[in-house]
Amino acid sequence: MSTFRILTLMAVLPAALGIGMAGAALGTDPAAATSQPLSCEIRETSINGMVALEAIVRADAPVSGSYSFKVVSTGGGGRSNISQGGEFQVGPGVPATLGTVTLGQRGVTFNAQLEVTSDGKRISCSERISL
Repeated sequence: MSTFRILTLMAVLPAALGIGMAGAALGTDPAAATSQPLSCEIRETSINGMVALEAIVRADAPVSGSYSFKVVSTGGGGRSNISQGGEFQVGPGVPATLGTVTLGQRGVTFNAQLEVTSDGKRISCSERISL
């Protein structure tokens, strides 16, 4: 990957990923970007008083593999488990949404976990969301 492309990614990704995730994924050394060929994210979006969680994977080269996206709720007088999973393919520079869960129950905490496996390597992301 050329230095220009790495610097371009470093300039664009912080806005897309959030500064904390970009720093963790890219580090401060441009060479570190090549050591992270696959990354994941759980994106939270508010929609009409509800929250949508998207399981997203990114790659710097064409990649295929499998994923597991789980969301568990606690509180609010009950408990629920949502599981999604399957196979995926993603190309370089184009994030792929693997699954989406829409949540709307107030007073509940949700724990979301995304695990992505490709070429025998596993990465994971997690989020805790309170409504």
